[in-house]
Amino acid sequence: MTDETYVPPKVWTWDAASGGKFASINRPIAGATHDKTLPVGKHPLQLHSLATPNGVKVTVMLEELLAAGFTEAEYDAYIVNIMEGEQFGSDFVAINPNSKIPALMDNSTNPPTRVFESGSILLYLAEKFNAFLPSDPAKKAECMSWLFWQMGSAPMLGGGFGHFYAYAPEKYQYPIDRYAMEVKRQLDVLNIQLADKEFICGDEYTIADIAIWAWYGAMVLGKLYEAAEFLDVTSYKNLLRWAKQIDAREAVKRGKMVNRSWGEPQGQLRQRNDASDFETKTQDKLDTPE
Repeated sequence: MTDETYVPPKVWTWDAASGGKFASINRPIAGATHDKTLPVGKHPLQLHSLATPNGVKVTVMLEELLAAGFTEAEYDAYIVNIMEGEQFGSDFVAINPNSKIPALMDNSTNPPTRVFESGSILLYLAEKFNAFLPSDPAKKAECMSWLFWQMGSAPMLGGGFGHFYAYAPEKYQYPIDRYAMEVKRQLDVLNIQLADKEFICGDEYTIADIAIWAWYGAMVLGKLYEAAEFLDVTSYKNLLRWAKQIDAREAVKRGKMVNRSWGEPQGQLRQRNDASDFETKTQDKLDTPE
């Protein structure tokens, strides 16, 4: 760590060696770096993702739809190894030109529909199946406000606090203090919202809960950045109650496992092609686990 003040150059140039743990997944240009054909399963919904918070949003949504009886929500989910640059393959970029997970193809439409950005995928699926999205205009507006709140706020938690607290090659007080303050403000926003409500928007479980839980639920449950004590997350009692309630849902338990390649082997279902895979194809049951 240096105490020297950084003076930006007149023209910024890319230093590929900088950026900490996830430096290899970031670059200042877009587009494919190589040709790669993506696998295609038997179901109309084809998901290419990873069990990061943004990826978990979509797998939880799909599992919730299936649990609610929407059989047409059956899906194939293939893991995308972002550390190996698979998000820059030609087929993936054709689905998401932004080269970020998750990316969804709906082959039940003609022509097939591509959907990218996790919030957009949640909304697409909610409208497709008429589920987890209020029909009342005022309640729908409230749900959408909180969905977009998550999309706009979480970069402060992930790319801001998470990066500088957990992943940056050196720790600096200024960015950690700056983003810790903002994350705690966001946690307080949610804690106040949940003071008199079972779910984010009231008494109805919606895509707003799914989106917010993937990030902020994981945070207060101590599953992000090993920062629970640092941020004193247990002080947000209403938020913690809500997070535990959603964490206990069977569909959420399954959704968290899909496209996961770390943690306990029994919690990893790296590729999902059928509901039975949760019983037979988790990493602990494979013959040659990595």
